[in-house]
Amino acid sequence: MSGAAFDTIAALVRSRAGIVLGADKAYMLDTRLGGLMRAEGFGNLDSLAAKLRSPGTERLAAAVTEALTTNESFFFRDGKPFDHLRRVLPRLISARGAGAKLRVLSAACSTGQEAYSVAMVAESLGLLSRIEVVGTDLSVEVVRRAREGVYSQFEVQRGLPVQMLVKHFKQEGGQWRISEAMRAVARFETGNLLADLRHLGRFDVVFCRNVLIYFDAPTKTRVLSALAERLAPDGVLYLGGAETVLGLTDRFTVIEGERGVYAPVGSPKQALAV
Repeated sequence: MSGAAFDTIAALVRSRAGIVLGADKAYMLDTRLGGLMRAEGFGNLDSLAAKLRSPGTERLAAAVTEALTTNESFFFRDGKPFDHLRRVLPRLISARGAGAKLRVLSAACSTGQEAYSVAMVAESLGLLSRIEVVGTDLSVEVVRRAREGVYSQFEVQRGLPVQMLVKHFKQEGGQWRISEAMRAVARFETGNLLADLRHLGRFDVVFCRNVLIYFDAPTKTRVLSALAERLAPDGVLYLGGAETVLGLTDRFTVIEGERGVYAPVGSPKQALAV
């Protein structure tokens, strides 16, 4: 692969998804794009890149971007954010009043484990009827899988307590399908964090975990600002344990004692004390 081919593909993915591919990631291109190149009849990455430089390649560009997007997820990932969510949901419900629903965004939701983990937390608190979870992801394929709610034995063994597996899943052959009750409160759609997010509406809780690590600093700032616009004044933002808002935006403040958990600047004191 020539340097020009790498630069073309890296620039494409950066502009479309915000993902920064350094030269040390060049090895990924052959691995992740191999199937696509065979299906499309490209003998090598140079010919693929040459095609991407020509007009009328939107479908191909979208397929390349999707193939290079990391779709890693598992149930109750890292644990502690969901422990915090268990404490914060009753407070948010109480603040909203009778009949109001809490809206939770699972950004870059992959195959839906995070969104369904939120639903299971709400159910355990008797609050399932009071929440709506929206999952968005760039990949059409993972959104399709999230909607189906069907997982392999390996996937349900990653982070999912056995009692929740028994309660919320039904075995279908060698796979497990999450219950209709969980699927009823979670909806999934394709969406790009770099696009206009206003059509999604306002959220009380936003999960955007292990996403910013793929972006450069200006893109992180852009995404955080967009999420701040979508988050309620007393809402909560969850980032990955290795991610931070420090040096990127002044729209959020750390919730003391919690790693990767943030509140909008100016939040009521009770929001910061959970």
